[in-house]
Formats: sequence, structure tokens, C-alpha cells
Amino acid sequence: MQHYLEFEKELAALEGKATELRSVKSSGDATNNQKEASNLEKKAQKLLKDLYTELTPWHKCQIARHPDRPHSSTYIDRLMSEFIPLSGDRKFADDKAIIGGLARLNDLPLIVIGHEKGDDTKSRLEHNFGMARPEGYRKAVRLMELANRFQLPVITLVDTPGAYPGKGAEERGQAEAIASSIEKCMQIKVPIISVIIGEGGSGGAVALASSNKVIMLEHSIYSVISPEGCASILWKNSDKMREAAEALRLTAQDLSKLGVIDEIITEPIGGAHRNIDQIIPKVGKAIERSLKKYQKQTPKEVLEDRRNKFLSVGQFRL
Repeated sequence: MQHYLEFEKELAALEGKATELRSVKSSGDATNNQKEASNLEKKAQKLLKDLYTELTPWHKCQIARHPDRPHSSTYIDRLMSEFIPLSGDRKFADDKAIIGGLARLNDLPLIVIGHEKGDDTKSRLEHNFGMARPEGYRKAVRLMELANRFQLPVITLVDTPGAYPGKGAEERGQAEAIASSIEKCMQIKVPIISVIIGEGGSGGAVALASSNKVIMLEHSIYSVISPEGCASILWKNSDKMREAAEALRLTAQDLSKLGVIDEIITEPIGGAHRNIDQIIPKVGKAIERSLKKYQKQTPKEVLEDRRNKFLSVGQFRL
């Protein structure tokens, strides 16, 4: 079943009517119905293109959160072979909001780590909607240490509203776990490539995206706080989320201009969820292209490249 966003209501009506007409084949007006359906589909395609050429930052937030958008598990299943999941932080528990392990990308061995939101009610609850607890970030640290020990590149797939803010998570050291994950990203001497595939929310995203290269899908978002959270703090009114989305500069296009990210992957018209077969290979090629840059670099050069990247963000010249 196709899920439509708030700004796609007219599109939903057109596509729904076309589908309804296509299903009527036995009546005497079947031929006319098929013609009318074709006309409606053409109108819907034009409307879809028009809608996605005039997107606001708030629209992009909605697209980044679309329930049908491909998640980390989809990219791992479709892009990588011989995936061996590794579980637990060896201290407390296994947090399923972060998945990771050993894998191969076109015969290149690597470590992959990603936020996982889940695809239905049961799996979303199991993965806590992609909001990791401290043990999730400690698992990520363990995997990065493993990658460093065996000189394997690290691929991170970022898709989280933010780290889980619950009492138990805070009691177990949520802030320290995030800080340790960021610190580990800045210490290991193997290349790290991050792809923001949906939401890049707060420190929960930075914990996996402090990398040599940060890539964003065209309609993904990356911000220090959600628009709703920002609006609640600044205006004491979460209904101001549209204004907050504008002010946060959270789109891939804004962040590319600011030098926070390095590359944007264009999505199919209508978003990644409308053509998963098209977006998956694009992401794979972008990762391979990025990794090639570091194949001839020494571990010290890889580390310096990452540090210089973050030191240069926000610099200005008089």
C-alpha cells in the first residue's frame, strides 16, 4: 500500500482514481476506462515532478521520515554480501537500534554499521524506531575498534531521529557513549564513509557520521535537533516546526554549501521509496567511489584527512 505525505494529497487522489479505473475490466466501458486511467497517470506523473521541484525544508523532513524509505537493513541486504552481524557491546546488552558487522562490497571486506528503524509495528518496536541507547553506541565503538585492528574500512548508514532520551539510557551514560563513539571515529586509522539515508538527528547521528566523507541522499536531513524540538525550545510551540526547519539549514543542499557534507546523491522523482531499485546501486557506487580515494593513502594520511575535514568546517577568512 502506497503511503502519501501531507503535501501529496492531490497526487493520492489522481493515482487512486487511476488505479480504480485500471481495475475495472469487465464493463462495456473498459476501453474508455483504460484511456482515462492513462490520462490520469500522466497528470499524476507531471504533478509528482512539479511537487518535487518545489520542496520546502519541512517537506524534506517528511520525505526523510517516510515509512517506506529504504532502511539500513535494505542497503546491507541489497548491496553487500557475506554479511555477518555482530551483536552486543560486551558490557550490558545488544541494542537493535544499531546493526552492524562484517561484510563485503564487491569483494572488498569492510565493517558496516547502521541505524535501523524497522519496517512494521513489531520491528519498529524491536529496533526502538532507530533511537539507540548507550549500548548501541558502545557496540559501534567495538566494531570500529575491530575495523582498526584488521585495517578494514568502515561504512556507516545514518537514519535516526536522535539518541533515545529515556531515563534508563541516561542512567547508563548516554552522553558519554555518544561522545566515546565520536572520539573513536576521530581516532581510528581506517577510512570511514557515512551515508545519511534518511534522518540525521542530533548527536545520535554525529556519533556515526564523524567520518572522512559524509554523503547525503537528496531528500535526507541532518541537524542538531528536530524541527519540532527546536520549535518547542525557541517558540514554546511545536507547531512552528516549519519555521524551525527553514532556520536549521538541515537539507542536503544547505549543508553542502556550508561544507558540512561532501556529496549529494540524487533520488528518483518522488523520493527513494518510489524506486528502491534505482537508489540502491547509486548509493553503492558513491561508497565505492569514495573508498577508492583512500586506497593509496597511509593510515596516518587517512586520519589526518578526517581531522582536517572537521577542522575546516566553519572556518572563515577576513
